[in-house]
Amino acid sequence: MNDARNALSRGLGLRDAVVIGLGSMIGAGIFAALAPAAEAAGGALLVSLAVAAVVAYCNATSSARLAARYPESGGTYVYGRERLGPFWGHLAGWGFVVGKTASCAAMALTVGAYAWPGQAHAVAVAAVVALTAVNYAGVHKSALVTRVVVALVLAVLAALVTAAATSGAADTGRLDPASWWDSGTSGGAGGVLQAAGLLFFAFAGYARIATLGEEVRNPERTIPQAIPLALGITLVVYAAVAVAALAVLGPRALADAAAPLSATARASGADWLVPVVRGGAVLAALGSLLALVLGVSRTVLAMARDGRLPRPLAAVHPRFQVPHRAELLVGAVVAVLAATVDVRGAIGFSSFGVLVYYAVANASAWTLTPQEGRPPRLVPALGLAGCALLACTLPLASVLSGAVVLAVGAAAYGARPRGATH
Repeated sequence: MNDARNALSRGLGLRDAVVIGLGSMIGAGIFAALAPAAEAAGGALLVSLAVAAVVAYCNATSSARLAARYPESGGTYVYGRERLGPFWGHLAGWGFVVGKTASCAAMALTVGAYAWPGQAHAVAVAAVVALTAVNYAGVHKSALVTRVVVALVLAVLAALVTAAATSGAADTGRLDPASWWDSGTSGGAGGVLQAAGLLFFAFAGYARIATLGEEVRNPERTIPQAIPLALGITLVVYAAVAVAALAVLGPRALADAAAPLSATARASGADWLVPVVRGGAVLAALGSLLALVLGVSRTVLAMARDGRLPRPLAAVHPRFQVPHRAELLVGAVVAVLAATVDVRGAIGFSSFGVLVYYAVANASAWTLTPQEGRPPRLVPALGLAGCALLACTLPLASVLSGAVVLAVGAAAYGARPRGATH
């Protein structure tokens, strides 16, 4: 039982929960993942998007049912602990904290690359410091800032899709399924799966809703509604942008683009939209970073409560009602990474941890009974298999480094403090 002094305030409604999920997903991938995904899948990029969406839907459904059953901060760390045993919960929490901390660094570096390429690392560190301060001031303010960011980013993407659709550069023949496999830059089944793994990284933000379970009003009803709603909105946005980019650029030019959405705007003849898209990319990455730091700190809180991480990290600020020590630690680690690491390496490493995290979520959902709200058995089974398959398609360096980190996490579990409660 959590001490009342360490309980978080339930102040988030359905709209706030959906917006936090959107802030994580849309900022995490649409401005960065399309080009490498097109390089892997070629003209079959939309097939990869569909595969990623199916796996994400399974994961979202499993997460929603589990979050309604266990409305606590911590997400799959809690689900794995309660349904599969302490070790699997620990492993999921470890993978999430490490992987998403790397993802935070990647988002911060994305901000720097778009805002001031010559000083990307310095801008990234400044962004981390600023958003950690926003989170420290309270989750309500974080939700308000995220709502504004999401609205602006969606407006930018809508303008881009409209410009592409009304331009003479759009060629619907590039969307013909008969041409997908011939026009690919590498293509094939392996390329489609690799692209799906990259695009899945962009869908993974709905976990932020589950990790906020202790701060949502009526979590048994709100969370199962918020997760699929946020995922559905994101899928529609991603599909529209992907179709626009493919129609205007084609798969080869899209794969070669350093800034694919800026290139789409330029090829559409809307040069005025290029700086707007760059600004939207910065806002999207900031929104994603805001929600990511929020989610990671809540998982640190849950693990600290159980003694899996140092117990002082479980402290909740008496005024702001946030896990302030966990947030400061996460912010400090992300700032160090943002000052030192490479963005591509951070994304690959993060993807492996995210897929392991959701594999545990699906395995946990499989154990639910019908009375506990278990989804159809096909859902967690397909989600688990999909996570494993997509993880295998990641670059070898990401798989090996991820496996090493998981092994370190397993060793840490074996050396857990005596005072651990689970």
